Amino acid sequence: MKYSEAKQGRTFIIRLEDGEILHEEIEAFAVEHSVNAAAVIALGGADEGSKLVVGPEQGRSTPVIPMEHILNDVHEIAGVGTIFPDKDHTPVLHMHIASGRRDETITGCVRRGVKVWQIMEVILFELVDSSARRTFDTQTGFELLEP
Repeated sequence: MKYSEAKQGRTFIIRLEDGEILHEEIEAFAVEHSVNAAAVIALGGADEGSKLVVGPEQGRSTPVIPMEHILNDVHEIAGVGTIFPDKDHTPVLHMHIASGRRDETITGCVRRGVKVWQIMEVILFELVDSSARRTFDTQTGFELLEP
């Protein structure tokens, strides 16, 4: 285990609008408001055609080849994530959502593009005095959190 400590800064209440792309809007908001690190929660609707990363093709194989799932209709979503800067000091959102419709649920990462259906509510809890960063890991191909 690795860890570091941070303090809570500002809290932002955000409403995303129909057609906006979740990770693009939150990352742009973070840049605009000088948020380098944060915890994020979201709920609302994801539109048809939204894309989720739903795991690797094969468990612990390398290289990691991600699988993609495209939502075939509107889904309700609930998600949690974090924002930390990458090597270029750009805030990057890492968020997973559970998305459901009727009696089916799919869970995955929003990185490929989750499109807002009507509205999505986001609460962003800024973390300050944090040294945590995302660094590229050659073994997995992931940008891993380095606390």
